Amino acid sequence: MINVLIVDDHPSVGQGTKTIIETETDIKARVVTVVNEAMEIIKNDNFEIYLIDLYMPEINGIELTKMILKVDPEARVLIYSGFDLIAHYNFLIEAGVAGLISKTATKEQLIIAIRCAMRDEAVIPLQLLTQLRRINTEPSSSEGKQNLGDISLSSKEQQILDGIANGLTNKVIAIDLRMSQRTIEYHLTKIFLKLGVGSRTEALLKAKEFGLLSKQLM
Repeated sequence: MINVLIVDDHPSVGQGTKTIIETETDIKARVVTVVNEAMEIIKNDNFEIYLIDLYMPEINGIELTKMILKVDPEARVLIYSGFDLIAHYNFLIEAGVAGLISKTATKEQLIIAIRCAMRDEAVIPLQLLTQLRRINTEPSSSEGKQNLGDISLSSKEQQILDGIANGLTNKVIAIDLRMSQRTIEYHLTKIFLKLGVGSRTEALLKAKEFGLLSKQLM
């Protein structure tokens, strides 16, 4: 039996994915919507495959992957996202993911991704494969450290970061910017990746260090 843990902050998506993969008689899935709960489950139960959403509030799928691998170094983690993954490819590979699968994938593609991961075969979308040569894999400096000049935030990302600095929740920021909460989570994950952090608190500390907050918030 292949045991799969699905971590997705949207219950309907997680349950839908569970229903799809459990049509296979040798696959059993469990759904978790809260990261902290997921980590407790991982410490006490064994899973062959972890199907992780990339964009989640508070912590992203990349940081969760690292946490899972610390507990279970042999874990096979598949990032399952409805957003473009090309920009994050290097971060995903460095985190140790076993494959990438789109939420728009067919049932057949999803099952194949799970079975390939079980055979220790990497799975990435063809569109991403054809883009790899365009991705710069060189470190930002000889010491591998981030410099201020390496980080550039879009106007939306700046507004979201300032909202976090003001103590606003994702929901409130979404209302203020007239965006969906899911879109805020997407931009927030991009901010985390640019700053090389895994939480809102770390993002604020790094932003202050690099002088990225609006002057009135410094």
